[in-house]
Amino acid sequence: MKPHPATKIIHHDYVAPEGFSAFPAAVHKASTVVFDNVAAMRNGCWNDKSGYTYGLHGTPTSFILEARLAAIEEGQFCLLAPSGLAAIAIVSLGLLKSGDDVLIADNVYSPNRELGQWLARDFGISARYYPPLIGDGIRDLIQDNTKLIWAETPGSVSMEVPDIPALCRAAHERGVLLALDNTWSAGIAFKSFAHGADISMQALTKYQSGGSDVLMGALITRDKEVHHRLELARMRLGMGVGMDDVYLVLRSLPSLSLRFAAHDAHARKIANWLNSRPEISRVLHPAFPDCPGHAIWERDFTGAGGLFSVLFAPHFSEAQVDQFIDNLELFKIGYSWGGANSLCLPYRMNEIRSDWQEQGQLVRFNIGLEDVADLIADIEQSLLRMQA
Repeated sequence: MKPHPATKIIHHDYVAPEGFSAFPAAVHKASTVVFDNVAAMRNGCWNDKSGYTYGLHGTPTSFILEARLAAIEEGQFCLLAPSGLAAIAIVSLGLLKSGDDVLIADNVYSPNRELGQWLARDFGISARYYPPLIGDGIRDLIQDNTKLIWAETPGSVSMEVPDIPALCRAAHERGVLLALDNTWSAGIAFKSFAHGADISMQALTKYQSGGSDVLMGALITRDKEVHHRLELARMRLGMGVGMDDVYLVLRSLPSLSLRFAAHDAHARKIANWLNSRPEISRVLHPAFPDCPGHAIWERDFTGAGGLFSVLFAPHFSEAQVDQFIDNLELFKIGYSWGGANSLCLPYRMNEIRSDWQEQGQLVRFNIGLEDVADLIADIEQSLLRMQA
């Protein structure tokens, strides 16, 4: 039978020759995965990465990214998610059930706090919030029904650096898992598993992407059973990722260490300059001695990246600080970090922290890859205009 042209458009015989080799990973896109025969279809296992069953569960492109991310963090398994918050939701929904208890650090990413409140309100899971610098004292908060502890190092707004090894020791003595939001360090400056964490969550939206153009998250683990529980949750929630986005992260990974080091160097110079300004009462940068948890940062970290916060002198009003941000020219107003463009955001800390005692308006800086002198000049002109 000679096929009609409409059929030949869809069913084609050409297969590209083998042997092509290049540095970039190939982009394999699929919703439907084609099986060789019925036996292969019946024997296929969606959670076995030795084969493929459906695009939701991955293609060679996503498997490559997962393997590389696991290697960076010295983990064994990795799952991709549509965003960092999606990855956080997979952990909490995959590991908790009605009647369970979760402990959440008071300095975590705000949507993680809000997820805990939702779980408590609608799912019968108690969510309690603990002081981020509690360390070994968390033993006194662990209950028989506590199944999960969330930590973030450092807090991505208030910048406290928790004692992760102490939290993990206390958790593991009671059979509790500790999930760590390790996005601030990009998995480079802090090794989650070497310090005891069970799960490392990365918002690949940040440094791994580096282009401010991708939403993606990752969950990295070493324990096969924990990985399987997370894998089941991701499948049941139907959370997949697009291969074009996966490719963008793969393309950026080779420069991750260089970019992270550049962000770190730029941020420390600008933070040091801000520390000398009379308008600023305190710089909240983990590498600075007066930042809460600095000694732990010095013990456990090898770098700092580009994100830090400052507190303005208390006599500056919210309106003045808002005007300072509006008058910046190179710094843009926006959430996230890890991209080439510098960002600046004000936070009303009494709305996101129940125990916040610091005075003065808090502003968070993401220091990008622009020239440091230009960024300092931009901040200086805006500080002067704020007071004029």
